[in-house]
Amino acid sequence: MRSSELAALAGVTVRALRHYHQIGLLDEPGRSVNGYRDYDVRHLVRILRIARLTGLGVPLAGLPAVLDDPGAAEAVLDELDQRAAAEIELLTDRRAVIAGLRSQGGMPDLPPELASYGPTLNAAADIAPDLARFERDQIVLLAHLIGKSATADLACALAELAVLTPAITALLRRFAALGPDTPGEATDQLAEELAAHYRPMLEHVPDVEIGAEVPCLLGEHTEYILNEQQRRASRIFQERVERAGR
Repeated sequence: MRSSELAALAGVTVRALRHYHQIGLLDEPGRSVNGYRDYDVRHLVRILRIARLTGLGVPLAGLPAVLDDPGAAEAVLDELDQRAAAEIELLTDRRAVIAGLRSQGGMPDLPPELASYGPTLNAAADIAPDLARFERDQIVLLAHLIGKSATADLACALAELAVLTPAITALLRRFAALGPDTPGEATDQLAEELAAHYRPMLEHVPDVEIGAEVPCLLGEHTEYILNEQQRRASRIFQERVERAGR
């Protein structure tokens, strides 16, 4: 039979047959007088065995040992079972994370530890969409840089700051409105008000350990996103908060 007939009978593609030849899983048959490969039922059986084993999860590289040595089956089954158990555990953990995100209204691109901060970001997006997107990106970047254990501390820190009171909402709107036409005095005044408002809350926020490269990368991201007046307000705010913490 020709390759197309064999492929149809076995439920594979002609391309798969060629690949099996290339990697040595399937012997090349002789050719008929017209130059076509001439397969027989032995090739069909071989391909059916290959399909069955790959369906169980045996990688192509591991097939020769099983196909040519019936005694290897037990060890292969043990390995497949262990791999399946690991995949089940991984999928079970993933489903638990998804359930947690759903129950807390979290954002799937945030680390699971920060799922509860999602609703705050959604609320902030209604007030200042660009700033909410900026903060979301900063959190994603920061969580990656500080690692999983420190991200749990970050979650505790954000919990202290996540309540959008009317006062915070008003400050957020003013910060979002900063731009090239904003007088420097107005920018400085807003930074002072932000520091005065957040300073008492920051006293109760747990410390989050970060590496030396983290401020540089966060600062670079800030340069890309915030305008000059917003960066100025952020610098003053940070200086005032750090000064008060000494």
